[in-house]
Amino acid sequence: QVQLAESGGGLVQAGGSLRLSCAASGRTFSSCAMGWFRQTPGKEREFVAAISRSGANSYYADSVKGRFTISRDNAKNSVWLQMNSLKPEDTAVYYCAANLGSPYDDIYVRQTEYGYWGQGTQVTVSS
Repeated sequence: QVQLAESGGGLVQAGGSLRLSCAASGRTFSSCAMGWFRQTPGKEREFVAAISRSGANSYYADSVKGRFTISRDNAKNSVWLQMNSLKPEDTAVYYCAANLGSPYDDIYVRQTEYGYWGQGTQVTVSS
């Protein structure tokens, strides 16, 4: 079992930065591939970024590539999403997710590949 808790959301002006954190409980974090997703009202939850169990592999949605960076520290049971050059269209609830059990050091982009989710943290970017 994995429990996830996001933090770090808030209100920021366009062009600003935020760093989201996701703290995981349990001793299985190093076995989890991790991902960040986001959702706005009336829209489907969308993939933002993912990182493999070891941290060696990462992948980004085209909309955030070059602006967002995902990272993790298995010793701290944590994953982060550094968000720079924020735009109003980045406004959303951001969710941390964990894929536990895959034998591969791979990344995952589909929601259905993640079995554990946090409660979300709101990010609002003003123009």
